[in-house]
Amino acid sequence: MTRPLSASLPVFPWDTLADVTATARAHPDGIVDLSVGTPVDPVAPVIREALSAASSAPGYPTTAGTARLRESMVAALDRRYGITGLGPDAVLPVIGTKELIAWLPTLLALGADDTVVVPELAYPTYDVGARLAGAQVVRADSLTQLGPRNPRLVFLNSPSNPTGAVLGVDHLRKVVDWARERGALVASDECYLGLSWEAEPVSVLHPSVSDGDHTGLLAVHSLSKTSSLAGYRAGFVAGDPAVVAELLAVRKHAGMMVPTPVQAAMVAALDDDAHEAEQRARYARRRDVLLRALRDAGLTVDHSEAGLYLWATRGEPCRDTLAWFAQRGILVAPGEFYGPRGDYHVRVALTATDERIDAAVARLAA
Repeated sequence: MTRPLSASLPVFPWDTLADVTATARAHPDGIVDLSVGTPVDPVAPVIREALSAASSAPGYPTTAGTARLRESMVAALDRRYGITGLGPDAVLPVIGTKELIAWLPTLLALGADDTVVVPELAYPTYDVGARLAGAQVVRADSLTQLGPRNPRLVFLNSPSNPTGAVLGVDHLRKVVDWARERGALVASDECYLGLSWEAEPVSVLHPSVSDGDHTGLLAVHSLSKTSSLAGYRAGFVAGDPAVVAELLAVRKHAGMMVPTPVQAAMVAALDDDAHEAEQRARYARRRDVLLRALRDAGLTVDHSEAGLYLWATRGEPCRDTLAWFAQRGILVAPGEFYGPRGDYHVRVALTATDERIDAAVARLAA
């Protein structure tokens, strides 16, 4: 038997939380799960109605997305984030952005001789995607750390998961210039771009970064957070039309198609900014009360200028902090999930109901 592909992958991190999860569940008032960024709020009626209206869809969906969806993606990126100069050939729907990130190195034909750069603290799927392709991974937050390397793919993530840190325009421009000199593709994970609190994140495709030239650039966007569509698996990628065309060509063969009803729901979500503003306000309220509670309980919250997480520390190994929270019936994620630099932090998600957030605040105060 050949070596199974799963043998090349790390242990699925969430499988290591069984003990602290059991402790948290034993709390008399139940668990407050702040470990995973899973949306909990209802899907907006305008989106559900669009899904229902398109539910009679017996034929195969188009891998490229409907013309209406491509128009909506382009328009929303312009209207919401100031990304100009995109045409319908520069956007592509994906079956949730985790799928795209996991398979991007493979779709780009990377292999053992190629290097993928990921942030030092990063969403684990960047590393997993490189491993699936058999490529080498380098963790780096600055270009000087890379030395003479010539990577094929550089992942950026701003606002960051897990830290909530925001990369400035100057930093993004330097990465773009550096990558173009070396012929590397920059893939910017911008799933939290619409959730800014103390800093204003900017897309890698924004004219202030790209000068209107999207060559060698991809921006990855999701409707999971801002529209609570994690269950729909609704995301898209935008950028260099030549790279998007290559992804489309391969994805056609692989059957990577977003279902037709979901494409219709995406149109509704992208065209309507009101529900997005309402969802952002919910997260803002939860962030305010939880941030204050963490600080009052003696924790230090670092970065966390944007996104759906608070990056907190008690100045001790993250597993000890994990146990401290679990004793109060609160489950959070250990920073070690995201890289060695996270060993003394935990990630606290804002994705719980108001009632559960308030319960966490009360327990931290006690």
